[in-house]
Amino acid sequence: MSESPIDLAGIFQLEPLDSNRYRGDIPKTTSQWVFGGHIIGQAMAAACRTVTGRLPHSLHSHFLKPGDPLVPIIYRVEVLRDGRTYSFRRVTAIQCANAICSIMVSFQIEEQGAFDHQDEMPYVSPPERLAAEQLAKQPVFVETPEFIRRNYGIELLMVETGRYFGQKLADGHTHVWMKTAAKLPDNPTLHVCALAYVSDYPLLDAVTARYGSPPFDKWMIRASLDHAMWFHRAFRADEWLLYAQESPSAHAGRGLTRGLIFEPGGSLVATVAQEGSVRERR
Repeated sequence: MSESPIDLAGIFQLEPLDSNRYRGDIPKTTSQWVFGGHIIGQAMAAACRTVTGRLPHSLHSHFLKPGDPLVPIIYRVEVLRDGRTYSFRRVTAIQCANAICSIMVSFQIEEQGAFDHQDEMPYVSPPERLAAEQLAKQPVFVETPEFIRRNYGIELLMVETGRYFGQKLADGHTHVWMKTAAKLPDNPTLHVCALAYVSDYPLLDAVTARYGSPPFDKWMIRASLDHAMWFHRAFRADEWLLYAQESPSAHAGRGLTRGLIFEPGGSLVATVAQEGSVRERR
């Protein structure tokens, strides 16, 4: 019997310290560093504590140094502006008096616009079919997603399963179905934080997929340098979402990635961009 996944909803329940300062705990992990999505998600939760009646529509973050998984993180929120339509917050994640991440979050009131369009969702196999096919192909299609589920609280189904075996994707386009492993309360703010958390996990794989490097390749070192995200339409992070990813450039030890996140019905709910350090282990 597999272990239960980490409690994602509990991760975002930060402890208030004083005015606009919060403490976030880190689940027990075998990783040497704190997962970048964990810091982004908790920082979003801290920013949301200081805003009423508005949801985040964008975030821009920079990772300054690796986080220590044995030390709680302090989140300091700065109130930059509260306008009639938009609010802006800057969040600094701190460990041992050192800033490890800086994040800007923008909030908007709900409103109707004159323009409404989106890119079309790519056609891929639905998650139910992929899950049945992968279940029949033990053990790699079960063990790897189970490791992610148990340690990160994320469910993943890769569409291009040949990547597990070193298949090269010349155009760098990859597709992953994803959701939180556990059901979440009906709180839109919580789902925004959870999607920000989840979105960081598989994105840099789009860089190495061009070269036939499988997920969890021990010869590759990947680390997020920055992470930007825009939220377009309502969604639930605990229901399947398609993450369509690409890497338009890699150079000088850095790889750029972009991702579009769709609901199964085709609605584009979020866009992500990230640059990361991608190197071969010496």
